[in-house]
Amino acid sequence: MKKLLLIALQILVCIASLAQTTKTATIKGYSPALKDSTIAECFIDNALVANVPVIDGHFTLTVPVDKLTQSILALWGEGCPNYSLNLMLSPDATVELSGTDCLFPLWKVNSSVPEQQTINRIMAHNSEAIKEYLQLDRGNVSWQKGQQIYIKILKQTMDILPSLPVDAASICELERVAQMAKNINDSAYTQQLKELEASTAARAPKGFEKELALIHAFVYPEHVLQVGEEAVDTDFLDMQGNTHHLAELLGKRGQYVLLDFWSLGCGPCRMAEPEMREIYERMKGKLEIVGINQDKLSAWQTDNFSKSIAWNNWNDGKLGKGGIESRYCDMSAVPYYVLLSPEGRILWKAMGYGVGWFFGLAETFNCPKQDNGSNLNLVVRHTEANSECTKVSFRYYSKKGYWFRIVKESYLEANGKKYKLTAADGIKLDVDNFPEVNVFTAKEDYVGEINYSDFTLTFEPFESIPTTFDFKEGDSQGAFVIRDISLQ
Repeated sequence: MKKLLLIALQILVCIASLAQTTKTATIKGYSPALKDSTIAECFIDNALVANVPVIDGHFTLTVPVDKLTQSILALWGEGCPNYSLNLMLSPDATVELSGTDCLFPLWKVNSSVPEQQTINRIMAHNSEAIKEYLQLDRGNVSWQKGQQIYIKILKQTMDILPSLPVDAASICELERVAQMAKNINDSAYTQQLKELEASTAARAPKGFEKELALIHAFVYPEHVLQVGEEAVDTDFLDMQGNTHHLAELLGKRGQYVLLDFWSLGCGPCRMAEPEMREIYERMKGKLEIVGINQDKLSAWQTDNFSKSIAWNNWNDGKLGKGGIESRYCDMSAVPYYVLLSPEGRILWKAMGYGVGWFFGLAETFNCPKQDNGSNLNLVVRHTEANSECTKVSFRYYSKKGYWFRIVKESYLEANGKKYKLTAADGIKLDVDNFPEVNVFTAKEDYVGEINYSDFTLTFEPFESIPTTFDFKEGDSQGAFVIRDISLQ
């Protein structure tokens, strides 16, 4: 009898445990404009937790939640904007969205969750600016124009927050605004944010101490390390839960360390992986890579892409919020790359990914010292200076079919003087050149073939031979620049 009672008790405990882990909220949406090929997705803490296809304009997402939680809704399909909508969810709650177009961030939202009303008021206040942002023609609008509208949305959010209750929703919104602070060089924005952070902390009820401390860290960030400064370290966890440090890899003779800040939902992060994998294999003993994931530990540790990564795959457990990335990354964005010297100093930093970058990076290890961090595709392979001329040999890496151009106005700069380009061998100036020598072919379509071109440019002779010089492909915006090139 005792044994039967014990078994029954264990069953009840299991049932109770199962019930706790299967609490859900429901997100329902409808618009006659949605195509059946559209996919609805819900994210929590950067992890995909639910996704379904749209059928006849309808979708229903069942989202696992065990408490009041901020989630993010995204729709991927024809006519849907590259934007997301914040939704507050709680167990057994239903959130219903409806609209007549594909601009889902502007749809009507009905919810029984009180905190969702806070989000609705913010969205209504920002609706015109959000509509302007959603209707941008991304192919014909500059990045600066899109950023101007996005900054307007952030500022309008700050304008309305003082009139709203300090609850989980308004604090989440303030955290989002504060996290973007270092991406925006605007003194008026910064001062308003500081005042808002202080007033919110004064009004906040108990229970939000952790969130408010994080917001304060965003508003008053630590110094972000720059090129030339010494690396900092922290505790990292690997996929098995073991603790690691950068110190394990730094200091090894001749070995460079590439930090790769990435996230599971980041498309360019995944696009970069085939080229990085190839370089990692080719540069064994010379280059070590540390992937620093920004996602929730459980999502990162169980993801198949995470499990396939060949190099050090670590996570500081901070979700990209005030962790080690705040010391290295100038912007809150992924992918973000930082190259450390064998001595542990920062050599260059870069945001985003361009096909051919890592072949360009690897090339520099065996070439004259240089800083090509502004465009890793272009590398100086050899230099020669005499009384008659200066010759510089280059290699340019890119995806097959992509072109590059070198203009006649290119020059070298040393000791405050410019030295004009006089001849080119291996390319034509002022026209499109297409690299045709294959160096790598990836299985993934989005990378495909990576090619290179070798060419030599001849310049006027230096008046006096310098220790280093700069190459500048003219003075136009976006021109190639390689600094501090050493003469061999």
